[in-house]
Amino acid sequence: MDIRNIAIIAHVDHGKTTLVDALLKQSENFKIKSDAVNELIMDSNELERERGITIFSKNAAIRYKDTKINIVDTPGHADFGGEVERIMRMVDGVLLLVDAKEGPMPQTKFVLRKAIQASHKAILVINKIDKPGSRPLWAYHQTADLFIELGANDEQIEFPVIYASGVQGKAGLTPHLEEMKDVEPLFDAILSSIPAPHFDINEPLQMLTVNIAYDNYKGKIAIGRIYGGTLKKNQAVAHINRAGEVKTSKITSVMIFEGLARVDVEEAHAGDIVAIAGIEDISIGETITDIEHPNALPTIAIDEPTIKMTFGTNTSPFAGREGQYSTSRNLKERLEHEVETDVALSIESLSPDTWVVAGRGELHLAIFIEKMRREGFELEVSKPQVIFKEQNGKKMEPIELVSLEVPEQFSGVAIELFGKRMGEMKDMRVDRGQTFIDFAIPTRGLIGIRNEFLTSTKGMGIMNSIFLGYEEYKGDIATNSHGSLIASEAGTSNSYGLLNIQDRGQLFIAPGVEVYQGMVVGQNAKSEDLITNVCKAKELTNFRTKNFGIQEGLEVPRVMGLEDALDYIGDDERVEVTPKNIRIRKAFLNENDRKRAKQSAKGE
Repeated sequence: MDIRNIAIIAHVDHGKTTLVDALLKQSENFKIKSDAVNELIMDSNELERERGITIFSKNAAIRYKDTKINIVDTPGHADFGGEVERIMRMVDGVLLLVDAKEGPMPQTKFVLRKAIQASHKAILVINKIDKPGSRPLWAYHQTADLFIELGANDEQIEFPVIYASGVQGKAGLTPHLEEMKDVEPLFDAILSSIPAPHFDINEPLQMLTVNIAYDNYKGKIAIGRIYGGTLKKNQAVAHINRAGEVKTSKITSVMIFEGLARVDVEEAHAGDIVAIAGIEDISIGETITDIEHPNALPTIAIDEPTIKMTFGTNTSPFAGREGQYSTSRNLKERLEHEVETDVALSIESLSPDTWVVAGRGELHLAIFIEKMRREGFELEVSKPQVIFKEQNGKKMEPIELVSLEVPEQFSGVAIELFGKRMGEMKDMRVDRGQTFIDFAIPTRGLIGIRNEFLTSTKGMGIMNSIFLGYEEYKGDIATNSHGSLIASEAGTSNSYGLLNIQDRGQLFIAPGVEVYQGMVVGQNAKSEDLITNVCKAKELTNFRTKNFGIQEGLEVPRVMGLEDALDYIGDDERVEVTPKNIRIRKAFLNENDRKRAKQSAKGE
């Protein structure tokens, strides 16, 4: 069978998933229920639909003119960029998707460099030509300049260009929407420009694992491309791990992709992308090969974690009330299960009921916590911390490239905010009233900055980041330390108690909320903590005042979501996560315990 293997790469929100959906709907073998036509098929995860971003890379396969096209939809967010690099090993070409109004963006640059280094041919798809203010020819010239800047060879620079509106399911060779009918020109470009995979079916079996999934019935599933030979169901194979050790294993299931489904087959041949089951200890970057001729493929580098947090069992007075799974055994099993499929995550046990969980960034860990919460787990987590390294006797820290897009009037505020956190400006340009600024900034400077950035730009700023690497420690960063309003006793908050303290800062809770001693109910306007009684009731007397019955005004509380809470908390605070609530609390609930902990920290 004629095969093409392609990956789709794009910046966040440039319409990548929408375009893949259009290709799926117009392929020859895809059947879809009428009630799901308007939904994004590839963004099947609930979290992805809510956030409008691709988090987990997915595989799909479509058929067009007797050719099978394997499509890999890759994440566009930097915290999941490790998956993008691995996928370059699985494909022979890429669809480079660029917004017709915004042109190529930093995330595009990062992934395109990887594709060029892998000698892949690209098809440029200029998407969203129906968007107000679109400028497709400008986007084309900007992308052509980017190819030259990234060192593309002569063959790579001669890329075909397709203009498209993914949301309307149309594509064409010219930027005229009225002349377009469907996405057939894009299918034709894939067949003519992307090379078929090179392989020899008579060579010994070789398959490289690029991704890991989990199935309740089949166990751990390895996804990858067959580079040589044939893979059969119930076949005995050699499994070569990252350390070079060879073990004999048996493949219990071989699956290929048809549409969005994994379909069981008796055998699969070189050049195709497959999923296999039967090897429980398999990981990313390992080789499945012939027993008689075990030959390992080059392993894939896995991104090192840059951020760590402490996960622990919920120790608040409300523990076990709102979650289905709250014991240390439940948490340990869930963490171990996640590490099997997410290789960018690492776990280290601190005690029987606390673990250090390290990941690629704040969003990476926040998505994992949100997944656990929705599955019925309750736990408490600490403030995210940066992972430092020692190299040649010097302290090294992770650095990220942050790209900002802000209205021109807020550019000064944004520059000041990132400058205070050791941000070094790399580039700045103004286009159509929008300012685009690039900063190289320590990862620790980004912790807790998102809310401050959105507030200072009145919600109109856009921020994306890419991991650059480790550099020498940049020195201390002066951050604004906050004080919290802490509940002094357990009970239910009421209007009178909240009115007494709302002038002291910003409240996080409304009347009628259950609280416990040591729970954070608001942010103090000053930098020190303040203990308050939000359950205090008004004294009742036999006398009426002339103000009796007048409703006094309570301000609307600030609702703290999971990421807001992680951004807010200090080193001595924790976030209590349950399926029903996100609460902020002190690590030590009792005031005397907090004082003792502070004194012992000073003594050290």
